[in-house]
Amino acid sequence: MTPAHPHGPEELCEAGLRLYTLALREGRVNAADLDGADCAVGLGLLRPDLEDPRWLRPVTPAFALHRMLRAAEERIADERRREQRLTEAFEPLMRIAGGAAGADDAPAVTVVSGLDRIGEAIAGAMAESSGELLAIQPHATHNPVHTPAAIHVKAFARDQEFLDRGGRIRTLYQHTLRYAPSVLARYESLHGDLEARTLDEVTERLIVIDRAVAFVPANKERTLALEIRHPALVEFLATAFDRLWRLATPMFPQSVRQPTLNGVTARQRAIAALLVEGHTDAVIADRLGMNVRTARVHIAKLAATLGSDSRAQLGYLIGRSGILDREG
Repeated sequence: MTPAHPHGPEELCEAGLRLYTLALREGRVNAADLDGADCAVGLGLLRPDLEDPRWLRPVTPAFALHRMLRAAEERIADERRREQRLTEAFEPLMRIAGGAAGADDAPAVTVVSGLDRIGEAIAGAMAESSGELLAIQPHATHNPVHTPAAIHVKAFARDQEFLDRGGRIRTLYQHTLRYAPSVLARYESLHGDLEARTLDEVTERLIVIDRAVAFVPANKERTLALEIRHPALVEFLATAFDRLWRLATPMFPQSVRQPTLNGVTARQRAIAALLVEGHTDAVIADRLGMNVRTARVHIAKLAATLGSDSRAQLGYLIGRSGILDREG
């Protein structure tokens, strides 16, 4: 009887890694050698040989990594949705509890209402810190009901005070904001230990301070926010940020041009990945932070590069080209 794995089903153990390495070197491995390394199949690293199921053949490492990272991102998204459901369920219960908690019992999750109060809560947390601030900023401007310039001035002053105390700021933006005036103004105005990187897709706004407190939006208008001080939740969000950071392209202090692969840009590869998932032009534009017209221009360029005459053929050619199977 095969012994139980000493790890979760979404992890790759040493035995599975050794078997996958052997399969890459030899081109295939015998299915009988799978004993104790089932995770290599469970994670999609090895697949049965269609001509002889007694053998297992490896998938390419780049394709396997791409799929595993996608699965990790989906798990993170599921956890965030679960977090939101729990918060929505418990928020009225916390109101019922009112002042029942002791003075020393700080709530793990607090709902903060209004842009001004949200800004004050963030400023208060930053005033007690001289460590590191992690931020994800999917939007170039604040809510239009307030004066963007005034809010930016306050944010700049708050950030500069934090940097002057020896703090460090790391920020993730979408690629579409690499040349946004408000983003460029931020890095022209501030001085200190700060870095910025960009991705085709980022999460909703996130701020993590000293890995002790985090702020996330609680509604689409971003007039409600959750102030999270539960250690496990804050660490989860900080870890998700770190993983996205490693995948991102440096923007400041050193800007890096997005590489091309066989004439296909990084932006077009991101669009290609969403196309093969069956998303519409509108959904693709929303996910990548661009308007529909721009998305369609990129899709047309991608079709021309791959020699596609139709939407259906484009999906087939994307899969055949291998542009999603390796890093750009």
